[in-house]
Amino acid sequence: MSQNKVQAYAQMQKSSMSPREIEAMAFTKAALLMEDAKKNLDDYDSYASALKFNQLLWTIIQADVVDKANKLPDLLKANILSLSIFVDKQTIKALADTKTDYLDSLININKNLAEGLMVKPPSTQTAETARPAGTSSTGISA
Repeated sequence: MSQNKVQAYAQMQKSSMSPREIEAMAFTKAALLMEDAKKNLDDYDSYASALKFNQLLWTIIQADVVDKANKLPDLLKANILSLSIFVDKQTIKALADTKTDYLDSLININKNLAEGLMVKPPSTQTAETARPAGTSSTGISA
């Protein structure tokens, strides 16, 4: 298959994905790059490249969270920013010292976020499946 057809297919696949799926894919890609880097710590260029990709991803997230148009609740924004600061600090430590502990925490964060993004939010469920047992349709316990 020609490279143009592969690129066209990849672009079409991306356009049919939801923003949550795209974000999950980005977190997964960053985690996989860091897992690959972890296997060969002697290749510092690949190691640093994986960390820089992850840092770029988190920089984009930080910019999105502080954007005035972002409609996330303030507490969630604060939690995301706090996590992103931790990721920044871990990244700096990992770039200075190739201990796998630094990578492990970054990989786990990304995998957990990707997994969470792939779960459908309650608003996409039907009213019956989203309602906890013993509550009325208003959400107040019966």
